[in-house]
Amino acid sequence: MAARLQIDWTRCDGHGLCAALLPDSIGRDDWGYPVLDERRLAGEPVAAVKRAVACCPALALRLERVPART
Repeated sequence: MAARLQIDWTRCDGHGLCAALLPDSIGRDDWGYPVLDERRLAGEPVAAVKRAVACCPALALRLERVPART
């Protein structure tokens, strides 16, 4: 199983901590909300992504399991 980072937009307040923890994979829009680059996120160590999920002050991030492609 692979995993994908999901943002719960109803919870996200645009604190920017995820972008600070994963600066190569998550940017910020003009209002401070995260912008994911899925291609770059795939290259991030799983531990770093899990840390960003755990540190989100609004609990807006989660890892979602997705079936591996065969």
